[in-house]
Amino acid sequence: MTSLKSFHTFGFSAHAKKITHLNSVADIKSALPLHRPFYILGGGSNSIFVDDFAGEIVKINLRGIECNETQEDFGIKVKAGENWHEFVEYCVKRGMYGLENLALIPGTVGAAPIQNIGAYGREVSGFIQSVDYIELATGEAKSILQADCGFGYRDSIFKHELSDKVIITAVNFVLPKKWVVEQSYGELANLSNPTAQDIFDKVVKIRQAKLPDPSQLGNAGSFFKNPVIGKPLLKSIREKWPAIPSYPVSDEQCKVPAAWLIDQLGYKGKTLGGILCHHNQPLVLANTGIGTGRELLQFARKIRDDVLVTFSIKLENEVRLLTTNGLIDL
Repeated sequence: MTSLKSFHTFGFSAHAKKITHLNSVADIKSALPLHRPFYILGGGSNSIFVDDFAGEIVKINLRGIECNETQEDFGIKVKAGENWHEFVEYCVKRGMYGLENLALIPGTVGAAPIQNIGAYGREVSGFIQSVDYIELATGEAKSILQADCGFGYRDSIFKHELSDKVIITAVNFVLPKKWVVEQSYGELANLSNPTAQDIFDKVVKIRQAKLPDPSQLGNAGSFFKNPVIGKPLLKSIREKWPAIPSYPVSDEQCKVPAAWLIDQLGYKGKTLGGILCHHNQPLVLANTGIGTGRELLQFARKIRDDVLVTFSIKLENEVRLLTTNGLIDL
């Protein structure tokens, strides 16, 4: 068994039967067929191994960035193993704007479309042209257009029809030269005529202030998704909790911050065994260094159940939770 402690930012002392590093498309094809159970891993920032994994971890390390420019936009092909934040910084420094709101999100470029990562008013799906992948059953290289990716809130086709059926090799982005600032979210609204660099710097500053550094305190960022609820339920909640924040998603639905819900129940700063609900951001559960997978699941399920009883809202895990044979939900 091989230790997974350094392969996921939560830092549990879990193990896997085998770890295979894939550094090129040729490596991927030569590794096929993969035998179940297997798990395809990027940077390990959104995966938590709550137990030993009985199968093979497939680590994607493909690197490289290619840029093409037209009169209207920048086309950028990025290999799946590139660090996401470093890629965002790369774009901003070269005058290619649009992704700056997504600065300091941990993980790799290849993982970004799977989760449809988003922050501060932007989602990565808005800038994806297509996603390249290898089909595991055939070894064939294919590409899927943005419109066919089934993108939703923290969701995509790669979590459903293509789950465990493909390995993403590259993501193709289009960044328009006509940049439109997005500063409607939180503290960004206070910036006066910001540049893309200003947005980038502010997002980095906010995230560093609110979120713990995984190298100092093991965590996987936001543990729960922000729930989307119907407006009648929101109206009902506001009768008792008038200060609940909300953001419209459609005429019928709105998004509410999971952190606010958890905070109202007094979980901020509390611990269960070696698991901490972070004192700055209650959406983040962290490993104090002595935590176990059993404690994490127990604490997360207690929070989920208390939120459900109090607000009639069921929280779902945003992080990917892995046990012996693969992914589980809370």
